[in-house]
Amino acid sequence: MSLPMAVAVLLCAASLTAQTPVNFSGRWVVAPNPPPPAAQRGGRTVSGSAGSGWGADITLAQDTEKLTVEYAQFTRADMQPPIRLIYRLNGSESRNTINMGRGPQEQVSRAAWEGPTLVITTTHTFTDPQTGRPATSETKHVLLLESPTSLVIETTRGAALGGQPSTTKTVYRKN
Repeated sequence: MSLPMAVAVLLCAASLTAQTPVNFSGRWVVAPNPPPPAAQRGGRTVSGSAGSGWGADITLAQDTEKLTVEYAQFTRADMQPPIRLIYRLNGSESRNTINMGRGPQEQVSRAAWEGPTLVITTTHTFTDPQTGRPATSETKHVLLLESPTSLVIETTRGAALGGQPSTTKTVYRKN
């Protein structure tokens, strides 16, 4: 192989490995599907799931540095702005504060690419109601585009206060 040909092959290989990551930008709505079966928990029947935790209607905006997730947590009558979470896409720490419940709650997250999927791992700090001491819980969102109009978010919530971890899969359609 000649030197110019070898250089061309190397440049093509480099451009394939340095592809731009998937872009999740758009308005997404939970895809209609049959409701999940009811589950028996602690002597009571619970149906449905917590889904992605970001709501049934989300807007994602992405550039080379960050992913912004926006969703309405409250009804229009509550007159609250949508929740906006910003995640840095370079693996560094992102901090988001949500004003809910007993005041501001800070979430610390890291987002990392694993091939075509984006994994966002978030640590929530809270006060253990039994001991009064700080405790943490972890939530992991794995975002994957199945097609240009189908977004899958697999959400794993870690065990908190002796509970069991849970994983849900939410499918969104581009609106």
